[in-house]
Amino acid sequence: MAKIKAFKAFVYNQEKITDLKQVVCPPYDVISPSFQDKLHERSPYNFIHILLAKDTSDDKYQKAGVIFRQWLKEDILVQDKHPAVYFYSQQYVIRGEKKTRLGFISLLRLGDEKSSPVFGHENTHSAAKLDRFKLIKQVKANLSPIFIIFLDKQRIIQRVFGKHISSKDAFIEVVDDEKTVHKLWRLDSPDVVRLIESSMNDENMFIADGHHRYEVSCAWRDLMRDKLGAQFTGDEDFNYCLSYFTNTDPRGLSIQPIHRLLKLANKIDIDEFILKAREYFDVDQIKDRTRFFFLMEKAGCTEHLIGLYKDKKYFLLRLKNVKILDKLISDKPKEYRVLDVAVLNYLVLRNILKLDLENLPNIKYSPDPLEFLDEVDADPLKIAFFLNPVKIEQIINLALVGSKMPPKSTYFYPKVLSGLLINKFEKE
Repeated sequence: MAKIKAFKAFVYNQEKITDLKQVVCPPYDVISPSFQDKLHERSPYNFIHILLAKDTSDDKYQKAGVIFRQWLKEDILVQDKHPAVYFYSQQYVIRGEKKTRLGFISLLRLGDEKSSPVFGHENTHSAAKLDRFKLIKQVKANLSPIFIIFLDKQRIIQRVFGKHISSKDAFIEVVDDEKTVHKLWRLDSPDVVRLIESSMNDENMFIADGHHRYEVSCAWRDLMRDKLGAQFTGDEDFNYCLSYFTNTDPRGLSIQPIHRLLKLANKIDIDEFILKAREYFDVDQIKDRTRFFFLMEKAGCTEHLIGLYKDKKYFLLRLKNVKILDKLISDKPKEYRVLDVAVLNYLVLRNILKLDLENLPNIKYSPDPLEFLDEVDADPLKIAFFLNPVKIEQIINLALVGSKMPPKSTYFYPKVLSGLLINKFEKE
C-alpha cells in the first residue's frame, strides 16, 4: 500500500481573493498573540479565523467550523477537480544567503503498530494536542501540512522539478511577511503521480514540524475507525494526513536553534555560577556581542558549547568531556547524550541551577538570539542561554533508535504557509 497519495485540495478562489498575502498565515504554533491580532485585522478571510480563532464568549472551535463551512458555501475556498501532488518552492534569505527549498505536498498514510511508522523526534504536550483535536472535530479537515524530511534516495524532487516544473508558471505565488517567496504547481498527470508515489515507498519519513498535528490525525483516525467497527477498510480518507515533503539537501534545508530565556525564583550571582560551571566546562567571557555569536557558530561545528548572557556579560561554556553525560543520563541513548540541548538541560539547568526539568519556571523560547537581551537587562531574575542548531543527522539518528529530543529543540526555516492547501475529509 502506497505511503503517500494525491488528493483534491481546497484552495482560495483567486477570482474572489486576488491578493493571497492578505489571507495566508504561518503555522499556528509560531504565531505570537500580537501577530495573531494583526492577522485577524488584515482580512475577514485570513486563514487565521479558522486556524487560530480568538478566545471569546463563544466556543472558538465551533466558530472556526462555522466560518469554514461558510467559506465553502460562498466559494471562498474551492476544490480542485483532479487529484494532484502539489510541488512547492520556497525562496528565502538566511544570514545573507539566498536559498531555495524544494518539496511537494500530498497525503501521507498514517502509521500504526501494523505498518511502517513515521519517525518523530520531539515529545508532545497533551494540552496542545487537545486544542488541535477540538478543532479537527469541528472542521473535519487537515488545515496545515505536517513537515516531513526524507533522504530522497531516487532524487525524485530534483528529477520532477527539472522535467515537469522548471519551465512552467506556478498557479500560486505569494510573498509572506518575512519576504519568503512561496510557489505552488499542480502535478495531476497520473504517470507523474505514480512516479512520485512509488519513489516514496522505500523512504523512511521523519517529522520535522507538526508532531502534535500528526498525533492528532492518528487520534482522529482511531476514533473514526472505532465508529466504523467492522465496516472499516483502511482506505478511508481519514487514514491520511496533509503533509509537506522535502529532502535533506543542505542547499535548501535550514535548521535554526531555539534559545531559552528563564526567569528564576531567586537572583543568582554570576561569579558563583561560573565557578560551579567550571566543573564541567571551560568558560570564556566575550566582551563583544558580534564576536560572541560568531565564536558560538564557529565552535558549533566541532564541539559542544552553550552560550550565556547575564549582567550584560557574554560567556561561552565549552563542554570538557562528552562522557560526563554518560553517567548523568545513562538511561538515554548515546544519540541523545551528545545533543547540546541535553548538555544545557542536565548539566546547567538541573545540576547547577537545581531546576526541575519537568516543570521549568517561566521559560520562553525563540529562534532569534537577540530577542532576549533587553529582557535580561531589565530583570535581575532573568538569564538567557543560546544554542547552536541541531544537525539533520542527529535528528534522523535519534528518531531511528526510537528516542525523542527535549521539547523545542529544532526550528526548521522557513515555515510552510497555512491556507495554501486544505485537505477536507470527504465523509464526515
